This record gives sequence, structure tokens and C-alpha cells, in this order.
Amino acid sequence: MLTRPMALEWARHNVQANGLGPGYIRTGMTGTLTIDPEFDRYIRTRTPAGRWGEKRELVGTAVFLASPAADFVNGQIIYVDGGLLAAL
Repeated sequence: MLTRPMALEWARHNVQANGLGPGYIRTGMTGTLTIDPEFDRYIRTRTPAGRWGEKRELVGTAVFLASPAADFVNGQIIYVDGGLLAAL
């Protein structure tokens, strides 16, 4: 909820405020969850892609948001979640 007010406040200074909304991503912190068969099955059945995301799959969106290509993108959250939000 901070992205939109920041975008409004800082746009006049040519500062963009956007967010990256990751889904369930396999990381060191989620390692114990990924090996729990019950939780792993829950994530795989809930996520339309049918799997956990990988950290490398966030990179392209982060690079885009940090690049001049996103200079006119402001106040947005881009979800990289395997379709999870679309399925809700």
C-alpha cells in the first residue's frame, strides 16, 4: 500500500515507485517449506504454474523496473507469481 502514495508524492521529482510482488519463491528461507510434502503439495495445487518460483525468475522484472524502459511506469506492482493472483 506504500507504492501508490510514494508514486504520487515523488513523481514530480522524476522518481518512480513500483513494487515487485513475488509468489512462492524457493529460497534459503523457504527451504523447510519446500521439503514439507503437505505444504509443497498445497503450493503446487494453488499456483496455476504448478510449481514454486525460482529466484532467477524475479530478475527480469527487477531489471526492467530499474531500467529507462520503466521511466513512465509509476505506482504499479508487477506480480511474478506463476498466476497465483489471477486465480484468486
